[in-house]
Amino acid sequence: MVRLPEKGSDEPEPNGEQPTLADLSQEVKELVRLISTTDVSELRLESGQMRIVIKRGVTAAQGVTPKVASVYTPPATLPTPDASNPVSLIGHSPAHGDEISLAEGEQLIVAPMVGTYYSAPAPTEPPFVAEGDLVEPGQSVGIIEAMKMMNEIEAEIAGTISRILVTNAQPVEYGQPLMVVQTM
Repeated sequence: MVRLPEKGSDEPEPNGEQPTLADLSQEVKELVRLISTTDVSELRLESGQMRIVIKRGVTAAQGVTPKVASVYTPPATLPTPDASNPVSLIGHSPAHGDEISLAEGEQLIVAPMVGTYYSAPAPTEPPFVAEGDLVEPGQSVGIIEAMKMMNEIEAEIAGTISRILVTNAQPVEYGQPLMVVQTM
């Protein structure tokens, strides 16, 4: 242990000024830098009411136990939902793609993100598309609001909208089928 000469806490420095917190902070940083270049593992400085202790190289053998992060491991298989339980039906309805049958030449437009589906650009405006409408690649067919951002959903294929599987203002999941398009 290194002990500095005792000084009164209100005794001024030789130049007549009290050291500021910034000055002390800079001196402590310099001490840490100097100690890091040596094999000293602990330094204690005391001056009046101020005490500074700098330690390095503390290991688990010295009483400090390392923290171990817990990692979640998902189950190998998901449980099968009980069809009689209404709560288990959430996420397993035909609207989520489990039982949608497609005729020859039909393709799905699916939600590219989680959010709320809107069929029109504004509540008072007509919907982007209706059943029976022709669509071209790049044409807007709806909007999904996610985190207060309005994201236009565009058709990737040309064809006729044969079925719309979601309703206006309905929450949708990533990959959930939104519409069925009969390709040309």
